[in-house]
Amino acid sequence: MAVVVGSSIQSRILCSFLGDSSFVRPSPASALHRLFRYNPGGKHVSMQLSRAFSGLAILLFYNGRNIEEVPNSKRKCLRPGKVSPRRPVPDHILQPPYANSQKSPGISGGPEVHDELGIEKMRASGRLAAQVLQHAGTLVKPGITTDEIDQAVHNIIIDNGAYPSPLGYGGFPKSVCTSVNECICHGIPDSRELEDGDIVNIDVTVYLNGYHGDTSATFFVGDVAEEARKLVQVTKECLDKAISICAPGVEFNKIGKTIHNLADEHCYGVVEQFVGHGVGRVFHSDPVILHYRNNGRGRMLLNQTFTIEPMLTIGSINPIMWDDNWTVVTEDGSLSAQFEHTILITENGAETLTQC
Repeated sequence: MAVVVGSSIQSRILCSFLGDSSFVRPSPASALHRLFRYNPGGKHVSMQLSRAFSGLAILLFYNGRNIEEVPNSKRKCLRPGKVSPRRPVPDHILQPPYANSQKSPGISGGPEVHDELGIEKMRASGRLAAQVLQHAGTLVKPGITTDEIDQAVHNIIIDNGAYPSPLGYGGFPKSVCTSVNECICHGIPDSRELEDGDIVNIDVTVYLNGYHGDTSATFFVGDVAEEARKLVQVTKECLDKAISICAPGVEFNKIGKTIHNLADEHCYGVVEQFVGHGVGRVFHSDPVILHYRNNGRGRMLLNQTFTIEPMLTIGSINPIMWDDNWTVVTEDGSLSAQFEHTILITENGAETLTQC
C-alpha cells in the first residue's frame, strides 16, 4: 500500500507508497484550479472528485462524450457503490498500533533488516498473505461485489489469527484494496458488482505475530479483451524481472530501470507517484522503491525486506484521486494493472515471501 509526499516525507500516508512526484498540476490561471486541492508550500496537488464524479470534471476530461463510457471504449466508467460498515476484529487478535486511530502512522525511517527469528516471522506473514490472495482470486467472477471479496478476505485473515493491515490504516474503511479497470490503486470495496471483461487488482496485507506481509495481483473477470490481458501479463513480467535482479549490494534504482525498460518495449506507461516500500514490523518504512528510471541512491542489504509493486497503464500515467481520499484512477480512464510481492534479500539473491 502508498505515501502522499508533500514538502516532506512526513506527509499523510495512504495505503501504498506514493513517490516524490505530484498529481496532475493545473495552471494557476486555469479555471481547472478549482477542481484541485493544493497545499501551499507543498508539492502535492490532487484532484477532488466525488465518488460519483462531478459533472464539470466529466465535461472537462471526457469532452462532453457519453459519460457512462470511457472515451474510445465501450467500457463503462468506474462508478462507486455503497460502502458497508467496518468489519469487527476479535479482541484476541494482535492489532498494529494504528488500528483504532484515524491518524496516519507516518513512515518509519530505517530499513527492515531481520535476524533469524524475524525472517521466520516474515515468511509466515508472507505465506499467509499469499494464501489469502490466492483464495480471493478464486472468488473473482461476474456478479460478485468487491464488498463480498472484502468479507471473505477479512474472515480468512481473522480465522488465521492475523489482522487485515489496511483496516483502519489512516482511516481506510476496509480489510483489502480492490482496484477495478482504470483504478490504479486503493480502491475501496463496495456494492459494485464485477462485470464480464473487467480486470481487478486485489491488494492483501496481513499482520501476523507483529509482522506485515504485503502482496497483490490483478485478476481477469470472465472473458477479458486481449488488450487487457496483455497489460496484465506484461505488468506481472515487470515484477518478476525486477525481483530477479535483486541481491545484496544492488542499487535500488536498477529496479526502476528494469521495469521501465520492459514497459517501454510494450508502449505502456509506468505510474510514478505510487511506489514500493520497506515492510516488516511496520507497514511502511524505508526504502522507497521507485518503479521508473531514476538516479536514486541506496543499495540492498542482506536480510532486508521490502515490496516491489509496479503499476502500468495503457494510456495516461497521471492519477486522479476521488474525494474519498483513497480511490485513484487514471486521468483518461485507461486501464491500469498492478502486481506486488514482499521480498527478502538473501546471500543468493532474493526470496519471494508472498507466494504459496
